[in-house]
Amino acid sequence: MNASADVLRLSGIRKSYNVGTPVEAEILHGIDLRITRGEFTALIGPSGSGKSTLLNIIGLLEAPTSGEVDIAGHRVSHHDDDTLTRLRSQTLGFVFQFHHLLPAFSALENVLMPQIIAGHRVTAALQREALALLDAVGLGGAEHKKPAELSGGMQQRVAIARALSIRPALVLADEPTGNLDTKTAADIFTLLRAFNRDFGTSFLIVTHDPRLAATCDRRVTLADGQIVSDERTAPM
Repeated sequence: MNASADVLRLSGIRKSYNVGTPVEAEILHGIDLRITRGEFTALIGPSGSGKSTLLNIIGLLEAPTSGEVDIAGHRVSHHDDDTLTRLRSQTLGFVFQFHHLLPAFSALENVLMPQIIAGHRVTAALQREALALLDAVGLGGAEHKKPAELSGGMQQRVAIARALSIRPALVLADEPTGNLDTKTAADIFTLLRAFNRDFGTSFLIVTHDPRLAATCDRRVTLADGQIVSDERTAPM
């Protein structure tokens, strides 16, 4: 694919902590990675391999020590915090192991939160879109329930709807099924796949579950801060 199809391009990403001190440690050692539009990719590797650090850099939550990050055609290296926040809110969706829903707000309000944070006025059209997303994740009729009134799987479904509310170019999912039972985890993964297929949204999913990773189009393995394999599977 050509460069315009890239939603993510990492070039020579290195990340060190305690730079300039006797305990300086480099965690990522020159990561090169491209994700194209519509790809459904698993990021796997043992604990301590650098997956969380890499995800934080891709999510514009940390800056690399060196290297270049391009998100949806935007090179982010020299942007200020306000610009990075705006770019994050417009192009990236996040799903975590723990849903991080705001407990005082309803399911509908939680789904609308990225739009509110981005400074958009909550119009009737936006509310209809949010309701449609809740319906798509199987929560039609639950829009006024607060997180405490929902099961763990239902809360994660709200979190997925929230991540998709801005129609992001790329969704970053960090162990999105790690806190769920096997059946619910499979249902959530099927849901992510459906959005990938129906909307062409790219996904980068960190998972320790080899069964889930095996269903992805692509598996990128990180070990000791380096990509040691990048395998593509036959399209589903």
